Amino acid sequence: MPDLSQVQPATFPLQGGLVLNKSTFAMSAGEALELINFEPDISGGYRRISGFAKYNTNIVPQTSASSETVLMSAFYNDNIIAARGTNIFRGTKGSTTISQDHNDSVTTITVASTTDFSTTGTILLGSEQITYTGKTSTTLTGATRGANSTSAASHSSGATVTQYWTSIDSSRTSAGVYTFATFNFDGTKKFIVADGANAPTVFNTSFAATDVAHANASTGESTTLVQDIASGTGMTGSGVLKVASTTGFTDPSSGTLTLVIGTEQFTYTGLTSTTFTGVTRGAGGTEAVDHTAGTTVSDAFPPAVSGAKFVAVFKDALFYAGMSALPQEVVFTVPFEEDNFSVALGAGSFRVDDTITGLKVFRDNLFIFCENRIFKLSGSSFADFRVDPVTRNIGCVNGQTIQEFAGDLIFLAPDGLRTVAGTARIGDVDLGTISTAVQSVFNDNIANSGGFRSLVIPNKTQYRVFFTKDGVSETITNGVICSMREANFEFAKLKGIKPTSTDTLVESAGTTVVHGGADGYIYQQESGNDFNGTSIDGKYRSPDLSFGDAGVRKHMQKVLLSYKPESSVNADLLLRYDYEDPDSPRPAAYSLSAADVAAVYGASGTTYGTSTYGGQSEPLVRQAVEGSGFTVALRVNDNGVSAPYSIRGFGLEYQMGARR
Repeated sequence: MPDLSQVQPATFPLQGGLVLNKSTFAMSAGEALELINFEPDISGGYRRISGFAKYNTNIVPQTSASSETVLMSAFYNDNIIAARGTNIFRGTKGSTTISQDHNDSVTTITVASTTDFSTTGTILLGSEQITYTGKTSTTLTGATRGANSTSAASHSSGATVTQYWTSIDSSRTSAGVYTFATFNFDGTKKFIVADGANAPTVFNTSFAATDVAHANASTGESTTLVQDIASGTGMTGSGVLKVASTTGFTDPSSGTLTLVIGTEQFTYTGLTSTTFTGVTRGAGGTEAVDHTAGTTVSDAFPPAVSGAKFVAVFKDALFYAGMSALPQEVVFTVPFEEDNFSVALGAGSFRVDDTITGLKVFRDNLFIFCENRIFKLSGSSFADFRVDPVTRNIGCVNGQTIQEFAGDLIFLAPDGLRTVAGTARIGDVDLGTISTAVQSVFNDNIANSGGFRSLVIPNKTQYRVFFTKDGVSETITNGVICSMREANFEFAKLKGIKPTSTDTLVESAGTTVVHGGADGYIYQQESGNDFNGTSIDGKYRSPDLSFGDAGVRKHMQKVLLSYKPESSVNADLLLRYDYEDPDSPRPAAYSLSAADVAAVYGASGTTYGTSTYGGQSEPLVRQAVEGSGFTVALRVNDNGVSAPYSIRGFGLEYQMGARR
């Protein structure tokens, strides 16, 4: 029997996440030197992440090539809105079976349940597509058979019925990744999208599409008066307005254009470098009033928003940015109107001095992210809007990485993840770098950030950024998990998820997270135990533990593992000695599967040496181990077929050996 009086115990909880910026001597025992597809668990430890599965089993239809990726996956009005190629579709995750035989002409489809099917839409039954106009709890009514160039056919009871994709917009040539927002200006919740190439489009609850356009789009320029104008000064087609400069304003050549000074509109037919000529005042039914030198003179209409990349809803108006011809311009509508751009009624535009990469509303401000700067717009309307710099030294490399997270805005800067955090003082803003611990991961990937995508899982206080890149397969696509735990950010690496678009829906029933894939499908994250049939590569490695003295050999006796299984576990525990020196002992893996663990304490009905599962929710595994070294590292390798589980902490028992 060993002399137990010499056995030394050491225990540590797993906390701190992945740390790559410290020497192994400086790391806390609970931090991780490797943490892949394990997430910092808000209830403690590191959890092997859940998988993802198809949200809708039908591929989003392609326009012209199977290589077309899903450019948008967004929740609206109980549907998923998906964009691929030049088209936009809607669908749900509905799946059921028909409950009786159907011939090729019936117009009511009787099914087991219509739960999760849209009120109107398209279904797939066998190879036949069928559109329908209504539903009850067990029927889809008003069916049109053999839709979308498919053939009507007879179907036997028990055949599977799935929700198929219904096209709601088309001809979106050269569309890029979409941004989107919901708004309600008139009692109807609407959905707006922008794709960087076409006119922004608004959808109502019937999914009817209306392009946003304004025939009177102009330059959105402004200047100032250089002399007073009295209300009685007549201008009826031959007046002259003297201004500081007309640079940027359009010369009508023929016809007229409109200016706004205060609430009064003026038309003009020509211009010089410092004057507008052929001026008529009081246009558009406005009243002639006094104006003083220094007053702003504005173009009556802002620039066109066709081709906008970004859209946001702020102060009951729609804001657009990212037009290719005006990459520094922000254009906004009249309040409560989605397509009115009259400056006289409260619309307008402004310009920042850097290329815009994203818009995000946060804490009563609109943040304007640029390549090298960040600005915020405050105020309640055109009359008091104010643009202030947040920083002129840091920008956002990709607007798709901007998310509201843990009470802050998080975004990807050239030097890693940062936050724009509102402090206790109203209006004060502080910038903070948060990804120092895993900065090397970002350094390895930041050069190809154009395709990056992100999402937030609010119930886990978790942000995920995916390093989606062209030409890199999904199985080796990396990413980073950032979790807020006890007021600290903790990190882990992702591997095997390659989103091309993302969205998160938070409802009373729970949180649903989806992403579009490069293969044309919509997937639901936090679903299942694998990545749509591919095993999850989960790995954890501790720091090299010297127990305070790297000069004394430790003879390892036992490892105690606290873990929280969610079902059967299939993973291996490995011990590696002396910084994984190949000449040091390398004991075989110890199985952590529910059938093979040496002993579990505290589970109901447990006897020593007998493995159990299904008793206590967080059992303690006590595993006899072999080998010795001056340092020891613990590894857990998930075998890719387990349900998720959390490893909470370790206890080690060892005997002291000789000093080296």
